[in-house]
Amino acid sequence: MKLRYTLILMICCGLLINCTDEQSNDFQISGDQVGKLSKESLARDIELIFEKDSVVQDTVKLNFGNGASKIKIYEKGGALLLTLTPNNDSIATIQNVLINDDRFVTDKGISKLSTFKEIRENYAIKKIITSLNNVVVLLKDSDLYFTIDKKELPESLRYNANNNIEEVQIPDNAKVKYMMIGWD
Repeated sequence: MKLRYTLILMICCGLLINCTDEQSNDFQISGDQVGKLSKESLARDIELIFEKDSVVQDTVKLNFGNGASKIKIYEKGGALLLTLTPNNDSIATIQNVLINDDRFVTDKGISKLSTFKEIRENYAIKKIITSLNNVVVLLKDSDLYFTIDKKELPESLRYNANNNIEEVQIPDNAKVKYMMIGWD
C-alpha cells in the first residue's frame, strides 16, 4: 500500500514539475525564440501556436490588404502578451515582436522591467539611434532591441533629435519603454 501511494506521489510531482517548466518556457526569450513563437513561425499559424490564448488581428487589413498589420496576443485572463507584425512576403512570417508582458525574460535575466545598466552589463551594445522622443538601443549578435524614452535622459539631451547620444550619456537607472525583437 505504501508503495502505491509513493508511486502516485512521484507521478503527481513529475506532472507538476513538467507543467511548471512548460509555463516558464512560455515566457523565455532565447536565440530565435520568444515563448512559443519562433523566427520560422508562419503568420497563418499564430492561432495554432497560441491556441490557449486570444489572438486579435486587424480585420480591416485582413479584408482589404495582404495580411494583418498587427496581431495581438492576449492571455485568457485579458493581459496583453505580445504584439506581432508580420512581413508582406507571400508566405508571411513574423517580422517584429513587441513584448508587452513583464514576465518575458531573456536567458540573461533581462525583461521589460530592466534598466539600461542591466542591459549594458549583460549585452554588448552595437548602436544607439536617436529619434525625436526616444533612443533605440541595438545589441550586437542579437535581434533584441530596446527603446528608452528621452524623458529618462538628462534634460540637455531631451530636446534635440539631431544629437547622437552615446552609451555613457544614458543614465544607469533609465527604464525600458519598449522591448522588441526584429527578425529579418
